[in-house]
Amino acid sequence: MRNKLFLSALALCLVIPLYARDYTFSSPDKKIAVSVNADKGLSWYVTYNGTPVAGPCRLDMTLSTGVIPSASAKVKQCRIGELNNTLTPVVPHKNSTITDHCNQMTIRFSDGTMVIFRAYNDGVAYRFATACKDDIIVKNETFSVSLPTGTETWYPTEQSFMSHNERFFYYGKMDTIGKDHLASLPALFKPNGINLLITESDIEDYPGMWLRGDDKGGLTGVHPAYPDKEQLVRDRDLRVVSTKDYIASTIGTRTFPWRVFIISPDDGGLITSDMVYKLAAPCRLASTDWIKPGKVAWDWWNANNIYGVNFRAGLNNETYKYYIDFASANGIEYVILDEGWYTLPDVLKVAPGFDIPELCKYAASKNVGIILWVVWKSFDDQMEDALKQYAAWGVKGIKVDFMQRDDQWMVNYYWRVAKRAADYHMLVDFHGAYKPDGLERTFPNALTREGVKGLENDKWEYLVSPEHDVTLPFTRMVAGPMDYTPGAMVNMEKSNFHPMFTRPASQGTRVHQMAMYVVYESPLQMLADSPSNYKKEQECTTFIAGVPVTWDETRVLAAKTGDYLVIARRKGTDWYIGAMTDWTPRTLEVELPLTAGQTYKMEYFSDGINADHYASDYTHSTKEINGGEKLKIEMAPGGGWAAKISVK
Repeated sequence: MRNKLFLSALALCLVIPLYARDYTFSSPDKKIAVSVNADKGLSWYVTYNGTPVAGPCRLDMTLSTGVIPSASAKVKQCRIGELNNTLTPVVPHKNSTITDHCNQMTIRFSDGTMVIFRAYNDGVAYRFATACKDDIIVKNETFSVSLPTGTETWYPTEQSFMSHNERFFYYGKMDTIGKDHLASLPALFKPNGINLLITESDIEDYPGMWLRGDDKGGLTGVHPAYPDKEQLVRDRDLRVVSTKDYIASTIGTRTFPWRVFIISPDDGGLITSDMVYKLAAPCRLASTDWIKPGKVAWDWWNANNIYGVNFRAGLNNETYKYYIDFASANGIEYVILDEGWYTLPDVLKVAPGFDIPELCKYAASKNVGIILWVVWKSFDDQMEDALKQYAAWGVKGIKVDFMQRDDQWMVNYYWRVAKRAADYHMLVDFHGAYKPDGLERTFPNALTREGVKGLENDKWEYLVSPEHDVTLPFTRMVAGPMDYTPGAMVNMEKSNFHPMFTRPASQGTRVHQMAMYVVYESPLQMLADSPSNYKKEQECTTFIAGVPVTWDETRVLAAKTGDYLVIARRKGTDWYIGAMTDWTPRTLEVELPLTAGQTYKMEYFSDGINADHYASDYTHSTKEINGGEKLKIEMAPGGGWAAKISVK
């Protein structure tokens, strides 16, 4: 189902006189102001407490019939009103309830075009809407953003539109970013000391947007064109070798993706923003009670290196029964069968050594679900037969991998997979994927996705460092859940780390990894290491297996992009604290969000006294604390701190 034109009912609606050419409105707290000029085209500016954040920003769309809004188009109507709703996510990532409060300005033009702006307390968004009788061809969309001189950036440089979007965020100044510098979204900027994260929401039947510098310290948006001819390399890399001369062919009456500008004067405000989720299309599933978030015991990162057993470990039923037994013993909800369970490229041809129905039956007897990995192209070729067969086996979800594109055709593929998987009551984890755009609100069975340079990269490179780890919550994670796949039990300090593909380790301390289970949002959260390693480290395993994957409340207690952060998350009456630092050792003092006068029990893990030269060193303690106390957190280089706090 494509995005159709939808106008929300607005309270306190204000109609601006038609002879005006400048239109201004603000966020509910009045701190963010948006000014739109509609004289011979559209441009807009945004300020925070009077300080320029972005502008002039130009926008239009080029259809096969011409540019909209056209230069001759007149403003027929401008309405400003307020939206104030409460959302209850099926799968809460940050908060079990979300206040959706904003002011909205809708400008209607005489050529049938509408542009809808929203101002939230934490950012601004806009989208186009058309009301054409016939289908339309979108040749291009103008997204041009000027930024103040001296703007800083964390820029996820890309090589081409064919990408897993697993990027390192390079810090620099915007005057170094030119037309040759392509970036995927989200991307973070800091104009005049104010955070500005650019991303998008509600991409349906339309390509994703990317960024380039404009050689003037600003940005332009670019989109992958619609594929014309493709070439399949192996079973998974479907490369576009030629394209159409347009970016989208779509229905004429619809809304288009939201262009999202998350604005925060403090770095922690980026982490708590729910704008992408709020702007996404509402849930389209009739029933959702079957959707069960949880933890996953994962095989691929640890290369099935289990030991101390009396069978040959590898791609066989005995190995995965070991994973299932481990998951069951630790309350882990799922086990994934990654590459190797089927004979490439046939997603219905079970590989020798496997009996999937028997594994599913065994897992069910242990209260564990099975998730199957598939290459997206092979799965697409056999989707209906595969889903039917997996459901008959008792499979609970699929991990769909290697899409590596977000042109219009591929975006539509995500929607098809999410919908058809839901029809069979299956969860979805997208890997080799573009960034989240709120699809998890529309199809909450699409629990998480990759599109992040995660722990797996430690198998072959050095870029997944503690500095990278404490940059992701302010950049990639702002867009939505990320399948970083944490949980390494072999941990290395900076001087000793080196990539190992089949015996991998992480950079930074043990507790740095443990804190990720609190800090990183993913309702389908992996335990990436070998069950044999986890069994040797049972007190760490018990803690991370017990950390929830959905949350009632999230607060940021301390934060600086790329340096450190301390996050508190509540589930019921329990609070969980996760703290992480880069390679710089730190001592932070924070005030916990606890009830004054109440006594609590705190179980916590901290870096050991020798963690600076033996990164796996940690301490595990319990103590009583009182609401209102300040907490001192000490972290080694690449370190972390993690705790569970319960009412005593």
